[in-house]
Amino acid sequence: MTDQGPVKTARRGHVLEVTLDRPKANAIDVTTSQKMGQVFASFRDDPDLRVAIITGGGERFFSAGWDLKAVAESGVADFNFGVGGFGGLQELPGLNKPVIAAVNGIAVGGGFELALSADLIVAAENARFALPEISAGTLADAATIKLPRRIPYHVAMDLLLTGRWMDTTEAKQWGLLKAVVPQDELMATARALADLLAEGPPLVFAAIKETVRETAHLPVQEVFDLLNGKKLPTVKTLYESEDMMEGARAFAEKRKPQWKGR
Repeated sequence: MTDQGPVKTARRGHVLEVTLDRPKANAIDVTTSQKMGQVFASFRDDPDLRVAIITGGGERFFSAGWDLKAVAESGVADFNFGVGGFGGLQELPGLNKPVIAAVNGIAVGGGFELALSADLIVAAENARFALPEISAGTLADAATIKLPRRIPYHVAMDLLLTGRWMDTTEAKQWGLLKAVVPQDELMATARALADLLAEGPPLVFAAIKETVRETAHLPVQEVFDLLNGKKLPTVKTLYESEDMMEGARAFAEKRKPQWKGR
């Protein structure tokens, strides 16, 4: 594992594991956020890496979100969070690889938003989620944008307007979580999922992520027009790739495809 202060990374085959380890609550200050952005931008740009896992150090907190103590001590609210926005993931452009959040404990405020920035979330049984920004008179901006797209509108609005806690049973019920497991099985579960994805076709994953990201606001026929016209870069790359032909040949030959990402 590479120790970069509060942001620790480890490469395992085609998988990058990122651990936010900033005791006591894994809160994220500006410097940490900027470092996370650098880590995830490097992941995005490394052709040998296909999947990332983000988790927190310890067993109590995934992340308490924005480090408001640091803001209070400095007397300045610095919003220069780095290339990927807060936590390195929320606004990172062109991130077309799967990201898994392994939520090891409390995910509150910006920590909840960090989990929402992942494509899939697995959680330890002791994890809990909340958006207490309403009590501080501020906007949970990323959650306000993303949460109603992940769970039913009325549930998202309840969490945003009241700041109440949600446990893993409820989060799984609403489809927010892929799996809930005992704490000691969390990373094994996340790694098994990451390994499964790492064996998949990277160009298809890229096309899926770009299509979802760029077309959520469009009518269905307009989306088909974009895809059929190869107007999304990742879709054009996929349709003209060696992997596209390899998939067809492997199916015809009844064998496992060998993806090259080109």
